[in-house]
Amino acid sequence: MPDPRKPIGVGIVGLSATGGWAAGAHLPALKAVDGLELRALAASSEASAQAAGVAYGVPAYTSVERLAGDENVDLVVVAVKVPRHRELVVPVLKAGVPVLSEWPLAVGRREAEEMAAAARTTRTFVGLQGRASPTFRWLADLVSDGFVGEVLSATVVASSTEWGTPVSPNLVYTLDRELGATMLTIPFGHAIDLVSMVVGELRDVVATTATRRRRVPLGHTGQVVAMTAEDQIAISGTVAGGAILAAHHRGGAATGAGFSLIIDGTAGRLEITGAEFPHLGPVTVHGTRNGGQPAELTLPSGYDDYPALAGTPIHTLAHAYAAIRDDLVHGTAVAPDVTHAVRRHRLLDAIARSAASGRRETLPPR
Repeated sequence: MPDPRKPIGVGIVGLSATGGWAAGAHLPALKAVDGLELRALAASSEASAQAAGVAYGVPAYTSVERLAGDENVDLVVVAVKVPRHRELVVPVLKAGVPVLSEWPLAVGRREAEEMAAAARTTRTFVGLQGRASPTFRWLADLVSDGFVGEVLSATVVASSTEWGTPVSPNLVYTLDRELGATMLTIPFGHAIDLVSMVVGELRDVVATTATRRRRVPLGHTGQVVAMTAEDQIAISGTVAGGAILAAHHRGGAATGAGFSLIIDGTAGRLEITGAEFPHLGPVTVHGTRNGGQPAELTLPSGYDDYPALAGTPIHTLAHAYAAIRDDLVHGTAVAPDVTHAVRRHRLLDAIARSAASGRRETLPPR
């Protein structure tokens, strides 16, 4: 474990001088969290490495092996496209350096299982940062403490503007279901992970999916490109205790992105709504108990360590980095790891199998 008296040195794969998710989200989240410090980076070419190294003032490498071998790097962050995760994560694990991989962990379940097997005793983390959300940690406690009584059902309705609206050239790969960065794996995967944290894991699932738009505009070029990824996903199943969980996620929504979760119980109801994916944007919570009128509930103190970031895309990511820091320093296991990622990939795999066969799929026990 790192020396708790010194900052944890972080090396990022995918930190570009021209911007992107790593520069726009990971870097400011790192800066917001005490005890973490950017120490190095890796890029795909000598030119891009040199440019990024100058821009961020740290050593820059052209291989993940050299990044993992830097004695000042205690944690490697892999923030590149999903199809490259395995080739970058596995060498870091072989070097015995803790690694944080963006979600989805892998292109599919089998690849995720292979990566988990490669981890052995090396600490791993996966970018399901919504689990660090102050609001959803509070919601999990509310349900656990009996706010709604016994949970009877949970209903999710969500929408994405992507997967149907014009796509930029650098995101065309997300339209290919075989490349692992689809609506099922990204927004739906993040959302179902959060819902599972609050109401429990699915024990079984039956699914219906469709690709309603098989061709989508390529930006504003007048051209179109093929889409094989699902843009309609509907599932239902039972969670521990017998409650029913139903979810419908819609792509290419003309009215914009949105998220709604209703939890009904024997003593009350919770309604959670947001105008963005819940792992990125804020949500509003209304609750009612014992037949009363619904009222907005306010997040109590003790959950949000970074209130100045509330409402920004890095709010949950900063909390996730704080959890990773604490896990590395204290040997705890709060932040989701590759074992948890495999569990989530197995659920998504079961959804795909059910949609293809029309049969209910039983999920393996924890």
